[in-house]
Amino acid sequence: MSANPNADPSALTGALLTGSDLYQTYRRGVWPRRRTREVLRGASVSLVAGEVVGLVGENGSGKTTMLRILIGDLHPDAGTVTRTGPLGYCPQVAQLYPRLTCNEHFELFAAAYRITGAQATASRDALYDELDFSRYADARVAELSGGTLAKLNLALALLPDPPVLLLDEPYAGFDWDTYLRFWDIVADRRHSGRAVLIVSHFAADQSRFDRLITLRDGLAVP
Repeated sequence: MSANPNADPSALTGALLTGSDLYQTYRRGVWPRRRTREVLRGASVSLVAGEVVGLVGENGSGKTTMLRILIGDLHPDAGTVTRTGPLGYCPQVAQLYPRLTCNEHFELFAAAYRITGAQATASRDALYDELDFSRYADARVAELSGGTLAKLNLALALLPDPPVLLLDEPYAGFDWDTYLRFWDIVADRRHSGRAVLIVSHFAADQSRFDRLITLRDGLAVP
């Protein structure tokens, strides 16, 4: 059997996360007016330690679908996903509770990640400092601006310091200072051997990425 020409060869060399030959079709409506749309048609992607990869493409190209498959939130029609450890996921739309404070969100997510109290507190305080929003520690989510919500959304993904980070439009809503802070955080994670996949409509700073992958016509194009 011949090899898939769209497969990423790094998937064979110690990748921390691999999605191979992924297919996904969305079906809407009922017969005889049922509509289908192929979003992924054999797309492959992999992440190795110490690299920052950008996943770009037009609206509707399948970027968020790819992330949902990689984290296990969506089962593909075909293809395989191999994970070697835990993942940190920052969704495009924050999944937060309006009546809880930032500190309460950190406590809730720490419990879900099974992080001990001292470790969770140290990680939380470091993230408050890195993203400069400790003054909102006791503010409820309903009271936060869009930019501060984006900071909390990102910080919760970073809380357990996972070996792989999947970030969907992570800097939407950031001001310039926070945008620069974000890239400092990414550079620090890369230096410590983490793998980071950043999804965006476009790669504004191509030099900050080790690789760019474009989703086009259902395929991942290097």
